[in-house]
This record gives sequence, structure tokens and C-alpha cells, in this order.
Amino acid sequence: MSQDLAARAAELRAEIERHNRLYYVDNRPEISDQAFDALLRELIELEEAHPELRTPDSPTQRVGGEPLEGFEQVEHSPPMLSLDNTYSRDELVEWARRVARLVPDAQPSYVAELKIDGVSISLRYEDRVLVRAVTRGNGIVGDDVTANARTIRNLPLRLPQQAPATLELRGEIYMPRRVFAALNREREAAGLPLYANPRNTTAGTIRLLDSREVARRGLKVSIYQSVTELAARHSDNLERVQQLGLPVAAHPERCADVEAVLAYVERWREARHRLDFDTDGVVVKVDDLDLERRLGSTAKAPRWAVAYKYAAEQAQTVVKGISVQVGRTGVLTPVAELEPVLLAGTTVRRATLHNYEDLARKDVRVGDTVVLEKGGDVIPKVVEVVLEKRPPDSRPFKPPSRCPVCGDPVERFPGEVAVRCINPACPAIVRESIHHFVSKNAMNIEGLGDKLIDQLLREGKIEDFTSLYELTKEDLVDLERWGEKSAENLLAEIEKSKRERTLAHLLFALGIRFVGERVAKILAEHFGTIDALIAAGREDLEAIPEIGPKVAASILTYFAHPKSRDRIAKLRAHGVNMEQPRPAGGRRPLEGKTVVLTGALSRPRREIKESLEALGARVAGSVSAKTDLLVAGDNAGSKLAKARDLGIEIIDEAGLESLLAQESTSEPAEPG
Repeated sequence: MSQDLAARAAELRAEIERHNRLYYVDNRPEISDQAFDALLRELIELEEAHPELRTPDSPTQRVGGEPLEGFEQVEHSPPMLSLDNTYSRDELVEWARRVARLVPDAQPSYVAELKIDGVSISLRYEDRVLVRAVTRGNGIVGDDVTANARTIRNLPLRLPQQAPATLELRGEIYMPRRVFAALNREREAAGLPLYANPRNTTAGTIRLLDSREVARRGLKVSIYQSVTELAARHSDNLERVQQLGLPVAAHPERCADVEAVLAYVERWREARHRLDFDTDGVVVKVDDLDLERRLGSTAKAPRWAVAYKYAAEQAQTVVKGISVQVGRTGVLTPVAELEPVLLAGTTVRRATLHNYEDLARKDVRVGDTVVLEKGGDVIPKVVEVVLEKRPPDSRPFKPPSRCPVCGDPVERFPGEVAVRCINPACPAIVRESIHHFVSKNAMNIEGLGDKLIDQLLREGKIEDFTSLYELTKEDLVDLERWGEKSAENLLAEIEKSKRERTLAHLLFALGIRFVGERVAKILAEHFGTIDALIAAGREDLEAIPEIGPKVAASILTYFAHPKSRDRIAKLRAHGVNMEQPRPAGGRRPLEGKTVVLTGALSRPRREIKESLEALGARVAGSVSAKTDLLVAGDNAGSKLAKARDLGIEIIDEAGLESLLAQESTSEPAEPG
């Protein structure tokens, strides 16, 4: 192995981690995303060509690896105790008095920190490299989630030389609100149930067995304690932790006395809602570590720290009615229409009741007085019914048997809570489907905003997304505040979408349940044309990697509906592209094959990968029983051994070049 290659790998690792810290911790990036990606790609290709150069602290480990079979149980030392809670100023003052009584010869000062609502984690660095990340578990034993923690972008995998060789830290893993919102938008687009809140989603994510999915979810971490003492005070410990490049997001502040703590609590009561993470309170700690040791702990909680919990903001109001919203995927959502009430600074007139199962469990009725709560959420929710105020003539609310918009019967699929309208022509579904159809990741028709779509529907200019392609200049200039130039610009955008969007974009735009962007691309690349997809049977669909029975059934149901077929025919007549770009000759001879590359190859892996994908292959990063072919370059390592054990076909680079040349010059097969 060339010393030059080893030196370059080390240089790349250091540079990538420096930029990671600048971007994710210091919030002052120096280079563009494209330049950062180029550095990372170079390191990935170098490590794939020379696996012996890969280290546990390499930034390439952030992309995640093969799914695990389970999590190892690890004992915490010291234990991760929970905190006692306080809920009022008086309780917090009483806690401070108790501390003072236990150390009568001292005058304790404190550190106040926001209590991030996430998942506690214990982190251990040895030789300045992250070697272990363990969930809190029961406080004594937790799950080893190191592979998942390595995917967290703001968590350094290696610490600088000035760090102690061994460092034990405690922190909170969380999902930023904007990431949570984007994840739910993605799930909504695929017709999947939405996640409830960032905290629960974080807890589920960090324990996923597939770290590649964890990497995709954009978790962050914030350090709240250094178990390894770096200084004599907790506040100085946190400053030192930050200097080492570790994230401390909870806005710690030194407080000379309990009055200063109370001022901190009040200052953040409203301001916390403007942060990009959920927080449900303030953690207060004695600053002096010597005093911490003297104060000690009970069996379950330290005496030197306490949590102040903000009360969820509540209000009472009356349910004037229960309406039903119909979403793009046909889900019927009950909504409480309320007597207007002020809650957390805003006037609330409506509150979601989530689904009919939740509505029945809470037994919300028209005329009921209900308790509303916002807590850390933006959307108000009905917490409970005030039964003593219930009118004597109230009646339980019955879920509709027909869609309130189109009148078609509704259905509830086995294993699901949601009640759905399955009529694609339902006006409510049509409206939401048009919004989705024109969105950026679908057909990307700029200028078609919500208000214009509503106006076009209201005035009868369009009926569904297919009739967007029937709009004329006269249709648009007739609209209020529209002129010829704006009409021409929109029509040009609509025309452009016919030519420039691929089958993958179209399949996503159609809004087929469970078909998000990724599944749409898989289907488009596999079948090539929409006609081939429509003609596919259940077995054809389920034979594709990543297409399971539920997704296959949804696709078959969609294309079996006469209205769906009619819309496809109209889009075709308007000239909308219904094909995925193909290699020259129109064949994809490696369709459905999974190929893995290993060892040193003479051409860049990215180039080889693109050549294989153009012929229909799926290029994977690891060998499994589903691998069809391994391409082994020089110095191939464990992947080659595993492929031999599994009996997978193996070729060298010369064989690969021969295969690519043979396949690319083959004549297209005659239509059958």
C-alpha cells in the first residue's frame, strides 16, 4: 500500500471532519455542498479501493452499513439516573433550600440548561475515537447503538489532539423540527401514517437495525454532561467540551442563585418555541463538581440536579361541530370546530381529532366542553372532555359511511386506523392531488400556487391535474389580476413539464399510495414505460427489490380504477412524457441484477456504477444472498471472501469491461 494513499486518506478525513464541524456545530460553512460532496466521494472511492485504509472514525461511516441482527446490552458506569421533576416556582425554590441544607458551609451556584426532548445517550471516546454509544435503557443497562450514532453529522468521530485520550460523555439525541416536518411530508406523499412527534420518532430511529435509514433521518446530538472531569465546575466542563468540537445546543447559563435560575426559566418559557428542537423544561444543576459529589444521589436521581417542567398550556372551550377533512390520499380526518379561544398567544377555532378511533376513545361530542393543549406542539389538540359539563342530550359522533364530499362509500383497510375515500374523482382528493402533482419533486410546474389552483377549480377552468394541460391563454387572462405575460409564463412552465419530467417524476406526481420519490424511481427504472408498469402483475411487482406486497397491491389498485386509466390516457394525449431515459439501443440487459464492486479498480467507481445502472443493474455496497455478481479488483477483501462463501458469481475488472462492451453493443430484442 502506498504511503501516499494513506496520507491522502488521513488528510481527507481530517478535512471532511473540519468542514462537518464548521457546518453542523459552528454554523459557519466555508465551502459549498458540492465541494464537500467531492471530498467525501474521493474518500469513499479511496477506501473502497483500499479497504485497509478505512478506520472506525472515518466520515464514510456516517452513511450507515448493513442491517444489524440486534443490539448488544452494555452496562453504564456510572449509572444514567433519571431526574426529579418540579412543576412550579415554589417547588424549585424548595429544591434549592434542600441543597443549601445539605451543604450548609457552601453557597451553591447553578447552571440552567434547556431540557431537550429527545433520547439520552452515553458516549465513550478511546484514543480520541468514538468507540461506543449506548442508550439510557433502564439507567443501569442500555443498547449499544454505536453504528447508528456514527451517522449523526454533528457528532465528531475523532476528537482533536488536545482532548483527553479517554472521554465519557452524556447527551441527548434529537430530531430537529424542520427534519421531522420534512419526514412527515415525505410520508404523507407516500400515503403513509404520519409520525406523532419528534421525540417518539427519535426513539424509534436510533433503535433501527438499519443504520443506512438512520443516516437518512438527520438526527442531532447535544452534550449535557462530561462524566470525565475536565474542570472543577460543570459550566467549565461544558465550555471545554465545546472547544473540543462537540455540540452543546441547550443554551447553558451560569446562575449565581435560584432567583437567576427562575429568571432563566421565565425568559425561555415562550422563546423556546422558536428553537429548532422540542424542549419541555429546564434542567438545573449545582455548578461545583465537588459539591455534586458531596450531595450524592438517591437510588434513582441525583440530589445536585433537578428538572423544572413547563406546564402544557391549556384552555377550555366548546365543540360547536365536528367536520371532516379529506386529504390527497383519501383519508378522512375528523376536526373539532370550536368556540374561539386564546391559547398560547393564538386564537384557536379548530383542532384535529386525528382519526375516528381516537375520537371514539375520547368520546368527543358536539356540545362538549373540552380541554385543549398546545404544549410543545404547534397544532392544538383535544386532551379530554369535561364530562360534568356535557349536555344531557348529547349523542356519540358516528363515523361517516360515505365520503362527505363526493358521497362514495368509504373503506377501512385491515390493520389500519384510517377511514378512506377511494374515489379518485372526489373533489377533495382532486384538489389536494393537483397541489401534489405540480410540486417541485413531482411535475415542478412553477407559478401554480395554492390560491391559483383554488381559483381555477372554483371558476371551472380545470377539473383535475390532467386538465392543467388544456389551459389556454384566454382561460388565464380571464382571471382576476392576470395579464398576458403572466399567462404566457405559466403556459410555458406547463409545456416544459411535458418534456423535461421523467416517468419517475410522473409516477410520484400521480399520488399512488405508498409510492414516494424513491419507489417511483425504482419502478420507472425497472419498467421503463408506464404501459409496462400497468401491464405488470403482482408477481412482477413483488419480484423487484424494495417492492413489498403492500406497495404492489396499492399500485395494482390504482391502475385498475377506470378513472386512473382515463387520466393516464388524457396525459398521454397531451404529450406528457411517460418513459424513463434508457441507454442507447433501448435495452437494459442487467435489469433486476444486483452487483457489488470491491477492491482497486482502474476507473472511478462512480463511472463504473453509472455504466452498470444505465444497463439496469442495482449497485449495492455490500454482499448478501441477493447479490448476483461481484466485481473484484486488486486487493479485494472481506466482500470477496463472503461472495465465495455464498456461491456468488465473481468476475475481475477485465471481465466487467468485457460484459459492459458486450451488453452495450447487443442488438435490441425483438418485441414479443
